[in-house]
Amino acid sequence: MDWVQTTLGMPLWVAAIGLVIALTLIVDLVSWVVIWRVGPLLEKTSNRWADILIKALRRPLRLWIWLMGVTLCLTVVRYHWDIEWAEGHLAQARAVITLLLLAWAGLRAVKLLEKRLVFPPGGHRAKSMDADTASAVSKILGAVVVVIIGLLILSSLGVSPSGVAAFGGAGGLIIGFAAKDMLANFLGGLMIHLDKPFRVGDWIKSPDRDIEGVVEDIGWRLTRIRTFASRPIYIPNSAFSSLVLENPSRMWNRRLFETIRLRYTDIERVSDIVKATRSMLDAHDDVDTDEQILVYFQSYGEHALELIVYAFAKTTDWAEFQSMKQDILLRVYDIVREHDARLALPASELHIAGPVEITGENAQGDADNDSDAGSDNTGNDARNEASDNTHSRAAPDREAPYTSSRQRSRNAGRGEVNDASQDHDQESDA
Repeated sequence: MDWVQTTLGMPLWVAAIGLVIALTLIVDLVSWVVIWRVGPLLEKTSNRWADILIKALRRPLRLWIWLMGVTLCLTVVRYHWDIEWAEGHLAQARAVITLLLLAWAGLRAVKLLEKRLVFPPGGHRAKSMDADTASAVSKILGAVVVVIIGLLILSSLGVSPSGVAAFGGAGGLIIGFAAKDMLANFLGGLMIHLDKPFRVGDWIKSPDRDIEGVVEDIGWRLTRIRTFASRPIYIPNSAFSSLVLENPSRMWNRRLFETIRLRYTDIERVSDIVKATRSMLDAHDDVDTDEQILVYFQSYGEHALELIVYAFAKTTDWAEFQSMKQDILLRVYDIVREHDARLALPASELHIAGPVEITGENAQGDADNDSDAGSDNTGNDARNEASDNTHSRAAPDREAPYTSSRQRSRNAGRGEVNDASQDHDQESDA
């Protein structure tokens, strides 16, 4: 081997490491070409399982090739430096790396299998599985892969399987008591997948609690629901065992139930309005005529005559149902107007039997009030007159420029009366 060192000008162990790296690169390139060439060809076939293994092995295989190359390089270093204790550790490292990458490839295959079960190749000719069942199957297979790889890793590390089993028996009992809620949630999630009271995308609500929204995810511990206010709700799966759930997403029809109120003066037109409304519903394109249709005069209400309109829509979509409901209510209004009737309002009328008469103490009290009011008015006029006279006598010259014509005529009249009385006194003296 001296010629290697003489020719390459480097130690033998360095040349060995270089050779390992070169071989690793070549193997990686070959595997990449094979996988990326064969994979697309397998995807075009009708076999639903052929390409899953190739896709699952793409990344784990390339990583495994390079990690094995690293461990071989470490082996070269170990032989060069004569590190005896490293040999056993390197062997365990190779085993653990291989098992971990196998677990990664197995989990990738499970995920690809889940998608393939829901969307199988071949279109409508292949039988598909619903998303919830496929999710449950993938979770179970993933748990199986993890458990098997975990046991193999423990075995490769020198742990006895019997010891693992004994620890699993006693430890499982202790863990079961400590994590009973988690176990209950796990079993609740399993029952949801088996019984299928709802699926991802369903609109559910509970009359027991304030829960209503669309199911986004069904996990092994929690179920996530998105409310119509765009807020997520996380519910433990064990809670669904004691909840009453309503799943409106599985309804066949949406129900229309309305009360139409007419005036009491239109009672003679009720029969014609009922018949016309029933004919309109029978001819409506969005009403399911296979279901029951009811239009009847139901009762004498407090303010109106009450008619019920009961029918089912063909659609289950909420927006389409609202459009249909609006159209039907507007048509009912047109029918009411066509029959010279009107919709009633919650109003009250007060009927008085005859004219109102005031008798007894009320009449005497009114008379006393009138007399008191008259005396008050007379007293006020007398006081106003006295104040006027006082003012006119006190300042006759000052008042002239500022008083009104009426006041001036009143003062003039008073002056003539005073002159006449003075003349009469003088004649009597003579």
